[in-house]
Amino acid sequence: MTDPTPDSLIPYDEIVQEALRAVVGRVLGTVERDGGTLPGEHHFYITFKTGAAGVDVPRALRERFPDEMTIVLQNKFWDLNVTEEGFSVGLSFNQIPSKLVVPFSAITAFVDPAVDFGLQFQAVDADAEPAAHDDAENDGNGSAEQGEGGDVVEGEDGSNVVTVDFGRKK
Repeated sequence: MTDPTPDSLIPYDEIVQEALRAVVGRVLGTVERDGGTLPGEHHFYITFKTGAAGVDVPRALRERFPDEMTIVLQNKFWDLNVTEEGFSVGLSFNQIPSKLVVPFSAITAFVDPAVDFGLQFQAVDADAEPAAHDDAENDGNGSAEQGEGGDVVEGEDGSNVVTVDFGRKK
């Protein structure tokens, strides 16, 4: 019988999530630098937690989408502004112009269906306490078993979606 893989004292899952969120920032930053114009047929579906820290959406949208909402950046958006922490963008909902502010930490999915590219994230709760865990133990022989890593899975629409879950105990 093999011993279970010990919990890591290095937060690999958080590091990978942060790096993948930087991909979203880099893509949106490129669009911003290009004057808010998307190249070719590219367009983005961005899903985020409406109640996450730093999210600023009009009250009517927060009431309509109390947990999560998806926006589409394609033809009609304006004032895209990207920072290291997140982005803001102008969109119209039922012909009412609105400004949304979304930290990257609130994003749960980013999809560009034009090229079958997608990323899924675990929501970050900045106020949450770290999960309790047992003290780490060395395995004695200097070797380590490989834990679960990121998987590329095919979405329902045939797109590739990167899902990262390191199986941390909850």
